[in-house]
Amino acid sequence: ATGAWMSPKRGLKFVLIMGILPFELISSPEYRTSDVVCVMSPAGCSHVNGFKVDNWKQNLRLIYQCFVWSGSAKSCICHLCGAHLNRLHSCLHCVFFGCFSKKHIHEHAKNKRHNLAIDLLYGGIYCFVCQDYIYDKDMEQIAKEEQRKKYSMWEPTKRELELLRHNPKRRKITANCTIGLRGLINLGNTCFMNCIVQALTHTPLLRDFFLSDRHKCEMQSNSCLVCEMSQLFQEFYSGHRSPHIPFRLLHLVWTHARHLAGYEQQDAHEFLIAALDVLHRHCKGDDNGKKANNPNHCSCIIDQIFTGGLQSDVTCQVCHGVSTTIDPFWDISLDLPGSSTPFWPLSPGSDGSVVNGDSHPSGATTLTDCLRRFTRPEHLGSSAKIKCSGCHSYQESTKQLTMKRLPIVACFHLKRFEHSAKLRRKITTYVSFPLELDMTPFMASSKESRMNGQYQQPVDSLNNENKYSLFAVVNHQGTLESGHYTTFIRQHKDQWFKCDDAIITKASIKDVLDSEGYLLFYHKQFLEYE
Repeated sequence: ATGAWMSPKRGLKFVLIMGILPFELISSPEYRTSDVVCVMSPAGCSHVNGFKVDNWKQNLRLIYQCFVWSGSAKSCICHLCGAHLNRLHSCLHCVFFGCFSKKHIHEHAKNKRHNLAIDLLYGGIYCFVCQDYIYDKDMEQIAKEEQRKKYSMWEPTKRELELLRHNPKRRKITANCTIGLRGLINLGNTCFMNCIVQALTHTPLLRDFFLSDRHKCEMQSNSCLVCEMSQLFQEFYSGHRSPHIPFRLLHLVWTHARHLAGYEQQDAHEFLIAALDVLHRHCKGDDNGKKANNPNHCSCIIDQIFTGGLQSDVTCQVCHGVSTTIDPFWDISLDLPGSSTPFWPLSPGSDGSVVNGDSHPSGATTLTDCLRRFTRPEHLGSSAKIKCSGCHSYQESTKQLTMKRLPIVACFHLKRFEHSAKLRRKITTYVSFPLELDMTPFMASSKESRMNGQYQQPVDSLNNENKYSLFAVVNHQGTLESGHYTTFIRQHKDQWFKCDDAIITKASIKDVLDSEGYLLFYHKQFLEYE
């Protein structure tokens, strides 16, 4: 007999009790403290017999192989509403997928009188006559056998062995492999778009997402930027070497970001933010209902990769009360020496304080200098008083920015273009940036440790959770009115290439580090499991 009941703590229990008749189960001591939901006879559900005809075993194995244990259920959609991941069930009598939560599979069962369906996520068999999940010994055996096959070693069939003998050559990914390297045709001052596309197509997690076909479009594909990006990734990693013409991508960018429309020169940073914004909006249906772990409270692929949390602490100068807010960010814009904003290169003192100095032996400003300035306390002055909740009056204050949560991909925007009422110019100051970057000193947790007098190395630094590796650099050559964008991208660990629209050339690490740098893309070295 098979019994299913609610325990006294309301936890659902399923037990297979061999050799015990239903009335014996009901008279058992455990039953007296339980609420029985159902008791099934040793023969199981009688409605299964209607399915066990012809090639039923082969058909059931096929469903378990192709959908349940393979994980392909995520790519299936309801045949009625087109939605996915709404507890999809597959009819065992015909080819039909339907939502269980929206009762679409129930509607199909009622109209077609098909009594059985299988849960594509967990593999359970549901009977619409019994209105419950059922147990059948034969079906359970098939499910277990197919599940074991998922983790077993691959053994080629006779046909596969024959194909292997006739095709001995294998295509291997080597250190010299150029798959993923492809130029882009300039369609008329579109180098600002081409350089960002090169950086995005070489972002590892974004590449894995699009090449695994995980985007499920909930709008017309010809107007969806995510669908076009998916096609673009397919083109980049198809192995073709001829330059790609991104005319559809340009059209969609003009459609969804009208301020970028036209053949005038545009800003690559502005295009990056606009592209991420449109991709974020069009990816809303891909979050699978997962709980977000970023300040945007969104778990789409864009926010999973690019969104971080910036903590702002405003401290009252009278009562020292602190008001904290956390805002999401996709990039960090950093002021440079030579701009109208005052800039002082800083170096950390041994006691955690800040002292004047030059942290670069050659006298050049470093990316770390810019980050130290970005995260240092700033006195807001008498003209920007805030109403203190502790003092209940307007007081002068200081403001400090730190990183509450780091994104997987950190994009640093060096503010080389200065626009003001009296001044429009490009800042060409050289900024030294490293191949590897540790963001631990700029974390909110590091600031709290210094305030508490704990000067030892933070735990985050020991765990390498905040360490990044450079994988793309966007550069701008020329003046503010007339210029050209190029990109350095990392193909393998130490292999760099320069992407200049349709032309791809090999570059050295020195070429990369000596470049001016406008947008710097860093990827986390270690990804925490969430």
